Amino acid sequence: MANSLLFHATEWSNRDPNPVTSAYVKEMASNSLLLNATEWSNKDPNPVTSAHVRDLVSKVVEENDNNSRNELQSLFPPNNKRIGFGTAGLRGPMQPGPLGMNDLVVIQTAQGLASYILRCRELGGTHNSAAVSAVVGYDHRAHSSFSLSSKQFAIYTKLVFDSKGIACTLLDGYVATPILAFAVGHIGASVGIMVTASHNPKQDDGYKVYWSDGCQIRPPVDAGIANAIVEKGNLLPWMDYGEKLIAMKRENGEAECYGLSSPRETRMIEDAYYQSIRDSGLVVELGTATSHVQAPSFAYTAMHGVGLPYAKRSFSTFGLPPFLPVKSQQCPDANFSTVPFPNPEEKGALDEAMAFAKENGCDIVLANDPDADRLGVAEYNKVDGKWTVFTGDQIGSLLGHWLWETIGKKSDKPVAMCASTVSSKILAAMGQTKGFLFEETLTGFKWIGSRALQLQSEGYRVLLGYEEAIGFSCGGIIPDKDGISALGVIATMSTAFYAQGKTLASHLQEIYALCGEFCSNNGYFRCDDPVIVKKIMEQMRNDGKYFDRVGTYDVESVRDLGEPGYDSKAADKKPTLPTSASSPMITFRFKNGCVAQFRASGTEPKFKYYIELRGQPGETRERLDVMVKVLLEELLHPAQNGLIIPSSL
Repeated sequence: MANSLLFHATEWSNRDPNPVTSAYVKEMASNSLLLNATEWSNKDPNPVTSAHVRDLVSKVVEENDNNSRNELQSLFPPNNKRIGFGTAGLRGPMQPGPLGMNDLVVIQTAQGLASYILRCRELGGTHNSAAVSAVVGYDHRAHSSFSLSSKQFAIYTKLVFDSKGIACTLLDGYVATPILAFAVGHIGASVGIMVTASHNPKQDDGYKVYWSDGCQIRPPVDAGIANAIVEKGNLLPWMDYGEKLIAMKRENGEAECYGLSSPRETRMIEDAYYQSIRDSGLVVELGTATSHVQAPSFAYTAMHGVGLPYAKRSFSTFGLPPFLPVKSQQCPDANFSTVPFPNPEEKGALDEAMAFAKENGCDIVLANDPDADRLGVAEYNKVDGKWTVFTGDQIGSLLGHWLWETIGKKSDKPVAMCASTVSSKILAAMGQTKGFLFEETLTGFKWIGSRALQLQSEGYRVLLGYEEAIGFSCGGIIPDKDGISALGVIATMSTAFYAQGKTLASHLQEIYALCGEFCSNNGYFRCDDPVIVKKIMEQMRNDGKYFDRVGTYDVESVRDLGEPGYDSKAADKKPTLPTSASSPMITFRFKNGCVAQFRASGTEPKFKYYIELRGQPGETRERLDVMVKVLLEELLHPAQNGLIIPSSL
C-alpha cells in the first residue's frame, strides 16, 4: 500500500502547477518516514494520537523541525518494525505508532487473534461460529494525554470479535487478572484477553492472551497468532472503528462500556471463583486461640491497582477478620502516585505500606501488584523492630509446606507441586522428605500452569505452582498465578502460626531445619543490546567446552537450554526441559551445592541471574555472597560487556 501511495503522490506532484503544494507532496513522497507516519495516522481511529502524528509530520515538512523528526523516528522505525507479540502477548508504552500500545495496534492484534481462532475452528472441522467465544477483561491503566486506556482497548477488542460473529463477553468494570483467567475455563471460552501491564511502570499497558485451557498461550499458538496479526488483511481495520465508537457514545453514553459489558455475567463469574476457593480445600477451619495469644493483624496494599475489593472478599471467604487497607494506595490510580514501580518485589515498593502497618500496629503486610496476580509479604518483628520482606522463594516454601500439611498428606490422590527452574530447589528437597512429586519447568507461568494441567490429567492433585517472581497458584483454582487466593492462604497460615506462638519467619526456620537452608541471591543487570546478551551466552558456552571450574569453584554439571541444547548430567547429553534459540538459559551446578542460572528477560531489557546455595540449617549469606561476586565477574564480565548495575542493587 505504501508503494502505491508513493507512486500516486509522485505522479500528482509532477503534474501540480502550484510550486508550494507540489514541493510539499514531493517532500512527503521522498521520505518513507513521513509516508509511514501519514499512512498510520490515516488508519488510526483515535483522533488524539492521529492528530499528534499529523502535527509532527507537518512540523517536519513545513518547519524542518528536528525535534518532531526525532520523535517520528522513535515512533516509526525503519523496516516496518512493530511491537512484538511474545511471552506476555503485547506489552509496551502507550504511544502512537507500531511500537506502542494504542488503539490501532490493539485493533490489528484483535483482528489477527480473531482470524487465528476462526482458522483453528475450521481446521478442527467445526463450522458453527457459536463454537468460538472469547472473554475480555481490563484494568485501570490510562494515558490521558493520548486518550488511551485499557478500557478502550477492551472495547475495541469486543467490537472486533462481534464483527466476526464471535460470542464475546466483556467483563464489567476493572477486574483482577486471576478473575479473567478463571473466566476462560468457567464459561468455556476459546480465548481470553486481559488488558493490563501488570506491575510495569505507569506509561505501559499490555494485552495478555489466554488459551481455552485457561493458561497463558505457548508454542505453537503464540507464533500462529503473531503471524496472523501481520497478515495484510488484519493490519487494515475491518471497519471504521472510530465512527462506530462515536455512534455508540451517542446511543449509550451513560452506560459502562457503552452497554457492551456484561455486569450480571461478571458477578456470576466472580461468585463462582470464590466458590471454587471454598471447594478446593484451601479454606481451613482454625481452632480458637487461647486468650493470651493475639491473632496477627494485617495491612493490605493494592499498589494503586484493582485488588482491594477482591482482597476483601478473599478474607471473607477464608473466614478472616478484615484487614486495614493502606489508604494512600487502595484506589485504582493510573499515575501510581506513591510508587513509580508498582511491583512488590522492587526495593522500596513496600515502604509506604510498612510505615502504615507500623503506625497502626499491624504485624504483616500483604501486597498485590496492580492486577492482583502477584503477592508480596512482609512481617514486622515487634521485639527488634525489624521487617522481614520475604522473597518469592521463601513465600513458596511456606505455601508448599502449609498446603502439604493441611491438604496434601490427607489427599486420596498423589500430590504434586511445580516451580520454575530458576526458583529455589527447596520444594524438591521437601518433596523427597514428605513424599510428594516435585517438577521444575521453564521460566514463566505458561509453563508452570500447562505442566500442572498435564499432571492433573495424569491423576495428580497439584497443590502449588510457583515462580520466584512472587507468583503463586494454590489449590488448582487456575493454571496461572493468583494473588487473590494466595493472599487468603498466607493470612490463614499466619493466623494458625501466631496461635501457636510462632511467626512466619520462625516457621520458615523450622522448614530450613527440615530441608536445609537455601540461601539465594537473585538479581539482574540492565542490558539494552541483544547482541551483548548473545555474546555473554557464547562466552559461557566456551565453544562447547563448558567450564569445569569458575574461579576456585568446581563445576559438577552444566545445562544449556539454548539450541540445540545440552545437559552434562543426562546420558544422552540432552536436557529434559524444552530448548529455545530465542530464550536460552544456562545453568551451572557446582560441587558445593550451589546452582547458578543465567538468562535474558523476555519482557524487559534485563540480563538476569539466579544463584542459590544449599547448606545446613543456620547457613548465612556470607559464603554465598562471596561466591556470587566471583561467578558474576568470571562468567559475565560486566565491565567489559557494558552491563549496567541497577541502582537498587
